[in-house]
Amino acid sequence: MGDLSKQPGRLRPAPENFLTEEQVKAVAAGRRDFLRKSFMAAGAAMAAPLAARAAEGDPAILNLPEWSKTLGMPVALNPYGQPSKFESQLLRRESPGLARVGQASVSFAPLQGLFGIITPSGLHFERHHQGWHDIDPAVHRLMVNASDPAFLKKPKVYTMDDLMRLPSVSRIHFIECGANTGLEWGNVAVPTVQYTHGMLSCSEFTGVPLKLLLEDCGVDYKKARYVLAEGADGSSMTRTIPMEMVENGEVFVAYGMNGEMLRPENGYPLRLVVPGVQGVSWVKWLRRIEVGDKPYATKDEAVHYIDLMPDGMHRQYTSIQECKSVITTPSGGQRLLEKGFYNVSGIAWSGRGKITRVDVSFDGGINWQQARIEGPVQNKALTRFNINWVWDGKPAMLQSRAVDETGYVQPAYGQLREVRGTKSIYHNNAIQTWKVVESGEISNVQVL
Repeated sequence: MGDLSKQPGRLRPAPENFLTEEQVKAVAAGRRDFLRKSFMAAGAAMAAPLAARAAEGDPAILNLPEWSKTLGMPVALNPYGQPSKFESQLLRRESPGLARVGQASVSFAPLQGLFGIITPSGLHFERHHQGWHDIDPAVHRLMVNASDPAFLKKPKVYTMDDLMRLPSVSRIHFIECGANTGLEWGNVAVPTVQYTHGMLSCSEFTGVPLKLLLEDCGVDYKKARYVLAEGADGSSMTRTIPMEMVENGEVFVAYGMNGEMLRPENGYPLRLVVPGVQGVSWVKWLRRIEVGDKPYATKDEAVHYIDLMPDGMHRQYTSIQECKSVITTPSGGQRLLEKGFYNVSGIAWSGRGKITRVDVSFDGGINWQQARIEGPVQNKALTRFNINWVWDGKPAMLQSRAVDETGYVQPAYGQLREVRGTKSIYHNNAIQTWKVVESGEISNVQVL
């Protein structure tokens, strides 16, 4: 543990939105030399040292500021509250060149600037397959039917008003795209934690257990062993979900998020919540639930969201998001401006349950120290961890390694690649390494 009596160090935030299309192409071609130059250019202004404190005291304390001497703004000037203008750079961002069109792309959550475990609704990551819509809830419907009449006694259509009058639950869960960290399978590809791990968010969702709706329709659990969820967007996103996940009461249809209605980008007015399962199964703009007796092998299950193995075979229906963690600060693109104490902070999560332990290494995995878990620890939700560190100005390699309640330990890249190879896209849960050099600059590297 670090000594809190030592002078706290200062941190330069990661530069944002600095990757041009030419630089993205350079990354794809395997050229990494421009990254350091980009960081230096983008962060030059921020890297300047703070003005030396005058011997007689800090003017910011001694001189009463204008806002302490004048009348402030009235209540409800902004009927819907907004972040401070000084936080305008904390935004979800699209990685240039990632997709041909923005309607089938991703925006990444700025993990490096978030606290605790809840992602603000306006910073929640997005993944769309045909763009998003702001749907009138008065005309939106949810149909529950079956592939065989014997599986369901009473097919029904529910309005939003019908659903919102039913008994509800509110639960905190993470949602992670199956392709999160997917660019890093072969080697280092992107510089900051926003782009390595930002297809991840955690919110409190409110809605109706799917089990309640199926039983309202008279489902036969012995015959109907799978559920097909279908979205109302132009891609007609459809995903198969095993009935076991529904029967245990975890899966629900959600209309609420972080205490208010879902945002349009996140599925307003209705989406599916499937805790612990990759985000593509959390079907947005949910319009139909069909029960059946076998997996449906839809286009997004037979061609996409499958795992290429080293022998050339593909794994299908590998939906669970395995135990994973990442240090969010200090992290790639940031810079330690001086020696001293730093609070190293990050997040951990597992699709199989609760996080029980997080260890942190400052030497690339040679030695490990147990981090502090900040509670309460939720099931299948982000878990915040912190650990003290005193940087002595020497090179360091920061890593975190999470363990979940099943005993699963987050693997190193070498361990994961022994099983999965390097040609995959989905379910990369390898240990992330941030390299700190003598100048304090931090970069993304990989340690086997």
